[in-house]
Amino acid sequence: MHNYNGNYFGMHVAWWIFWIVIVIIIIYMAKKQEKTPPRETPLEILEKRFAKGEITKEEFEKSKDTLNK
Repeated sequence: MHNYNGNYFGMHVAWWIFWIVIVIIIIYMAKKQEKTPPRETPLEILEKRFAKGEITKEEFEKSKDTLNK
């Protein structure tokens, strides 16, 4: 039937190692993606600039209206 003189066993182990490494990479990438902070929306950036005093109320309102269109 099958000749198990070590060659088949070696390939079997190599395939297991290959798939384990693939699964570890997928898990690592998924966890890394979870840690990235969410991006701010343009409105949030505008609100922060207004809160810091970088823009006036009129500029804030005008920009806010532009974003909502």
